[in-house]
Amino acid sequence: MKAPAALLLVSAFALVGASPPMRFQPDPSSVIAAEIAFNRLAQAKGQWTAFRETSAEEAVLFVPQRVLAKEWLKKQADPPASVQWSPSIVYVSCDGRLAASTGNWKRPDGSVGYFTTIWQRDKKGAWKWIMDHGDTLASPREAPEYLTGKVATCKRRGPGEGPAVTAAPPPGRKGEAPPAPKDESLLWSADVAGDGSRHVTVRMWTGADYETVIDDRVGAPAS
Repeated sequence: MKAPAALLLVSAFALVGASPPMRFQPDPSSVIAAEIAFNRLAQAKGQWTAFRETSAEEAVLFVPQRVLAKEWLKKQADPPASVQWSPSIVYVSCDGRLAASTGNWKRPDGSVGYFTTIWQRDKKGAWKWIMDHGDTLASPREAPEYLTGKVATCKRRGPGEGPAVTAAPPPGRKGEAPPAPKDESLLWSADVAGDGSRHVTVRMWTGADYETVIDDRVGAPAS
């Protein structure tokens, strides 16, 4: 990404007034590395400090209703010891800009559970989480011997779906990159009911259809 040839290409576009959208390889190992660094930061600097430092501006949490993470986290003091977690599998979109990771966590008191985190590249290419949730379990999910990464097939519009571009993109200011084309190879949703229960799904395009790769259902909290 920072090879001399790439820098020359960016410079050439700058000469005509705009830089091209930054492109990324759909690299699951970079998401695994971000998860590992996230966990290490929590152990070194504190649980909620780590969440604050790695979140995107629009990131959300569920407590149990949906909240803007930045607003909620700034009111939280770090616990004496952080929860520890490790991803088991990572899914990455075709364009390398969006990813989902899921795995197990363990609290200092010995209780266990699972988590799912949605990651998104920021303007500089760094991974920031935009959604994080999980739940307790009676026993941990079986962890794979090796961490697994899967990449979605690039999503192409099918017959009857219309052209890929229906209108000219809005003009940008000089030196400003045009918006990157929308990628629909990895989709996620988080639906929260009035009682605090929620349903989080991640779907990945396989080339023929969307496969649901994460399907988390969290019950309403005990009253």
